[in-house]
Amino acid sequence: MGICAPNGVGLPAFTKSIKKGISGIRFQPQMEQMKFSCQIGGIPEISEEKKREYFTELQLRNFNANGILYGVIAGMDALKDAGINTKNQEDTPNWNLGIVFGVSTSGVDKFRESIYKIDDANVRRLGSTAVAQTMMSGVSAYLSGMIGAGNMVTTNSAACATGTEAIIMGYERIANGQATQMLCGSSGEDGPYIWGGFDAMKVISYKYNDEPEKGSRPMSATASGFVPGSGAGALLLESLESAQERGATIYAEVLGGHVNSGGHRGTGSMTAPNSEAVQRCIKKAIEHAGINVSEIDYINGHLTATTKDALEIENWSKALNRKGLDFPYINSLKGMTGHCLAASGSIEAVSTIIQMNEGFIFPNINCENLNPEISTIIDAQKIPVQCISAEIKTAVKASFGFGDVNACVIFRKI
Repeated sequence: MGICAPNGVGLPAFTKSIKKGISGIRFQPQMEQMKFSCQIGGIPEISEEKKREYFTELQLRNFNANGILYGVIAGMDALKDAGINTKNQEDTPNWNLGIVFGVSTSGVDKFRESIYKIDDANVRRLGSTAVAQTMMSGVSAYLSGMIGAGNMVTTNSAACATGTEAIIMGYERIANGQATQMLCGSSGEDGPYIWGGFDAMKVISYKYNDEPEKGSRPMSATASGFVPGSGAGALLLESLESAQERGATIYAEVLGGHVNSGGHRGTGSMTAPNSEAVQRCIKKAIEHAGINVSEIDYINGHLTATTKDALEIENWSKALNRKGLDFPYINSLKGMTGHCLAASGSIEAVSTIIQMNEGFIFPNINCENLNPEISTIIDAQKIPVQCISAEIKTAVKASFGFGDVNACVIFRKI
C-alpha cells in the first residue's frame, strides 16, 4: 500500500496519525484572501526534496499538477511496499501488471496556468506539458511509464466513489484471469479552483476557521458541512498464487464488492443518495463476497459531516439488519483528513487495512457529542472517540458519491 494524506505521507507517518487521532486539516490563507466561507482544508505536505525522490528534474520542469504528484507518490510507494522492483527494467512491458487509478479532475491549476497569459488567438502557446498534466488519465499514464505496466492502464471517475470503485475494477480484472497484479487507487486535487464550487454550494464547513482541527465532525451533533481535503491512496492487488510465489506481504484479501447507481430516482439526485440503491449496493457486495452480515466486524463509512450522516447510518443498519450494540464498529477518517473527494475511497481503504493488520480502531475525533438521530440506531460504544484495540477479521469500505453513485468493497484479514 501507499498513502499521501493530509495527516501523513507514507504508511508509518499515516499509521501514527490515525492511531493518535492527529488531524491534517489546516487554515488555508489563500482561501481567506479569496473570501471563501470555508478557509480550512486538508493538503498533504510535500517538500521539494520529497518530490525529487519520485520525479526527475525534467519531469518537474513546468510541473503543476498536485493530483498527479500525490498519485505517483502513493502508487510508487505501494509498488515498493509490495516488493516489486521497477528499476533496471528490460525493454518489454510487464504484461501482467496493470493500473486503475481514478480522479475526478486532473491538472486544474496547470490548465489555469497554461491559459492565464494567452487569448484565443494564441491558444497554440498552451505549452508542451499541458496535455500530459491535464488529461484525465494523467496519473495512470505517469505511473505506467515509471513502472512499465503492460496490462490495462486506465482511469475511472465516479466522484467520491472513485477510489473504492477502482479497487473493485482491479479485483475484477484479476479474478477474471486477465491480469496478475493491478495497482489500484485514486487521487484528489486541492485549491480554490477545485474547492470553490463546493463553497458556493454551501456544503462545506464555515464555523471553524479559527479551529481548523475541529472543523471536520462526522456523525457529530455540531457538524456543519464537510471540510475539503486532497491526497491519494494506492493498493497493489495480486492473485494469491503470485503473491505466495513471490513471498509478498499479504495484508488482506478482497472478498468481493459491488458498484451501482440510484439513477437520480426516488430520493436520489445529483447531490443526494437514493437510499434503496445504497442499501442494495451494500447487500450485493456482501452477497458477492459470500459472507453473512453477522461476520462484519467493522465499517469504514463514507460519513462526510453533512446532514446525510444520519441517513447513511440508517442505510447501513437496514442493509445489515443490525443496530444497537449488535452494530459493527464504525468510524470516519474524514474527521482527520477532511473529504479528499476522488481520493477518499482509496485513502480510507488503506486506513481500513492498517487497522485490520494492527488490531485497532482509530478514534472518531470531534464526535464527542453524537448526532441524536444516530444514537437512536447505534450504541455509542460502536463509535469510539478514543483509539481502541479490536480484532477485525472482516471489514467493509463503502463510498457514496455525487451523481448518486455507490461502491462497496469487502476485505478479510488473512
